[in-house]
Amino acid sequence: MSENLHSDSLVERYHHLTMRKLLVLVVSVIGVIIVVGLFSVSAYDNISLMEAYRIIWDHIMGVEYEPRTTEWWADRFIWNTVMPRIVAAIVAGASLAAAGALMQALMNNPLADPYSTGISSGACFGAIVALVLGLTITSTSGQSGMIVNAFVGAMIPVGVVILISKRMPLSPAALILVGTALSYFFSSMVTYLLVITDADTLQNAYIWQVGTLDTIVWSSIPMMVVVTAVGSAFVMLLTRQLNVLSLGDANAKTLGLDVEKFRVVCLIVMAIMTASIVCFTGTIGFLGLVAPHLVRILVGSDNKFVVPISMAVGSFILVLADYIAMTISDVPVGVVMSIIGSPIFFLLILWQKKGYGTVY
Repeated sequence: MSENLHSDSLVERYHHLTMRKLLVLVVSVIGVIIVVGLFSVSAYDNISLMEAYRIIWDHIMGVEYEPRTTEWWADRFIWNTVMPRIVAAIVAGASLAAAGALMQALMNNPLADPYSTGISSGACFGAIVALVLGLTITSTSGQSGMIVNAFVGAMIPVGVVILISKRMPLSPAALILVGTALSYFFSSMVTYLLVITDADTLQNAYIWQVGTLDTIVWSSIPMMVVVTAVGSAFVMLLTRQLNVLSLGDANAKTLGLDVEKFRVVCLIVMAIMTASIVCFTGTIGFLGLVAPHLVRILVGSDNKFVVPISMAVGSFILVLADYIAMTISDVPVGVVMSIIGSPIFFLLILWQKKGYGTVY
């Protein structure tokens, strides 16, 4: 009798957890759709919410409006100004959240995020060198040169971490410490460059540092989408190994996983995913930390579900943050993410301490 009751309890708990996973995913997707409509209405206030959805759908379906009508102007404004920013927020949110989930699983640490290896500081250094000194890796200058510099700069700290870990196997904690040291080094170099520059360049550099989607155009999207799609698919294929790694390095090795090689491959994938976003948007903090942490508390620690649900939650959080940023005098979205991200993370820690949900 007791065995049947225990079995029924397990089945009920399984169904409850499945419904919770589905609910978090559906709420995130619906939230993105709602914010897209509100974003469009706020940006072009001559249309209603339903008209905004209709214009977006008609554009996707190839419908053309009579020139210089209200719908024609709304269509042009929304698709040339609003939608690149929204699509970038959706893709960046998904990519940073997936990279955050991967980093937390690799380091077996809920406080790890995509920037733990110094990626953001390296990218910032590359971009600031282009802005302040006018030095770019390629022959191109301006925005394109800055993007290339930022991407290469983001990859340098990860390359150093990987080289060190190959020469002397490091624990996850040691890897994060190496990343922190590199982050401080690049931050000090950035500070020096900002001290010697003029006021206008300083303002542009500061906006890039805190993270913004204001400069996103359609030409920025393809690279972000391709890298995010390929990278997230790769991460999904590795979820079983990530679950094994969560048992600890010793147990993972016992089960046949080459921990050092696996960690290096994952670090490279995570770095490319993060760099492809940061080089266009600047440093958007807290997203890669909060989204997967929240998902683990709500739906458990199985990476097969954590990664895709984190991507949906990350997209929703960043789209919402950018909508808030746009409605309050165009404050950079990185500032809004820091304002709402820090208290959310604090509440998540308190929630976890009280025993609601599990992280690992």
